[in-house]
Amino acid sequence: MIVITGGGWGGCAAAFSAARAGAKVILLEKTDMLLGTGLVGGIMRNNGRFTATEEACVMGAGDFFGLIDKVSRHRNINFPGHKHATLYDVTMIEPVIREALQQLNVEIRFFTRVTGVNKKGQEIKSLVTAKGEEIVGDAFIDTTGSAGPVQNCTKYGSGCAMCILRCPSFGPRVSVTAKAGIKEIRAGEGFPHFEAMSGSCKLDKKSLAPELVNKLERDGVLVCPLPAEFHKGDILNRKACQQYALADYASNLIILDTGHAKIMTPFFPLETLRQLRGFENARYADPYSGGKGNSIRFMALAPCDDSLRVTGCENLFCAGEKTGLLVGHTEAIVTGFLAGHNAVRYLSGKALTVLPTETVIGDLINFMHKEMKSPSGLEKKYTFSGSVYYQRMQDLNLYSTDLAEIKKRVQLAGVEQLFNQKYKL
Repeated sequence: MIVITGGGWGGCAAAFSAARAGAKVILLEKTDMLLGTGLVGGIMRNNGRFTATEEACVMGAGDFFGLIDKVSRHRNINFPGHKHATLYDVTMIEPVIREALQQLNVEIRFFTRVTGVNKKGQEIKSLVTAKGEEIVGDAFIDTTGSAGPVQNCTKYGSGCAMCILRCPSFGPRVSVTAKAGIKEIRAGEGFPHFEAMSGSCKLDKKSLAPELVNKLERDGVLVCPLPAEFHKGDILNRKACQQYALADYASNLIILDTGHAKIMTPFFPLETLRQLRGFENARYADPYSGGKGNSIRFMALAPCDDSLRVTGCENLFCAGEKTGLLVGHTEAIVTGFLAGHNAVRYLSGKALTVLPTETVIGDLINFMHKEMKSPSGLEKKYTFSGSVYYQRMQDLNLYSTDLAEIKKRVQLAGVEQLFNQKYKL
């Protein structure tokens, strides 16, 4: 039995991967919905994420990414600093992923918050929930993320902004890694303050002028120039997603159509927003206090190797932001697939897989872990879509939109259909 804690993109991908490989899987989620910040995001295949997505598809994750494509609102759109993006509908994606996991017989337990770990030697034996239930497993995957809880949003931000994580309703984040007695990499504890504010806010489309909504739904993107006094460079410097900390985002209000109207800024004061033409009646859909702030992320990371096994525990793996300073849905999904795959390989007695650095997925994991060993590396964020890693992709000629080239690269690396392998357990 593989037990996964955290039902965000990383946890769902890990559950999908492990179940497809032949394992029985329990997915624990403390709220009432899957996908976490994936219910706010919506951006796929922008810049180097195109390459990473297509690599993952050749490796055997195509069915999972196909589920996202089914609810895409726009494909192959460009917006400042980003090319050929797909925007999925955040209002429709969760039931699609939930149904796919249920069809694979993944047992999903909502309202289940892990508060304790029973460990013997170097192995976890079971998890304990807030209700006192003991959940026994053979391998475990920590995808609890790195955001919150409320006290961190207060200490480093502007207090709880009532974001999609909903800590006041469902309880604060609890790290399985930390509960297992493993020392996490924590911001400020001998390291740089690498915490950051999460990336964007959603506006209710009905609160915007119809002509703005029509243009947004037609083109997928809306760029509204801001008066000089409203430029927001200081806000963008606090973003977790540094690939959007560009001049265009400081001097314009950039909005994407993800079902809601997604403003590409971690917060924007409502009284200022309503002074703009067409936004006189604007209202935030999430976070509900998006005028003052958003959630704080990257508070605690799990020490792990390139197979995504957590150091100090034989049967604990991690994915998403627990693996390091990774940003993005695609990044969470591909690490989730690798963690789920390796959890099954562990149960089958096989050597764990480390993805070759000839692939962008393998190179990102390897590069991030090396960089994080230095204080300067801990000050950066790593993503296929921008900042230091996207530049590295281009420098190494790893960035490509040529499907044949991407497929050949994965084949030469020897990992084609890796995630479609099944194991006897």
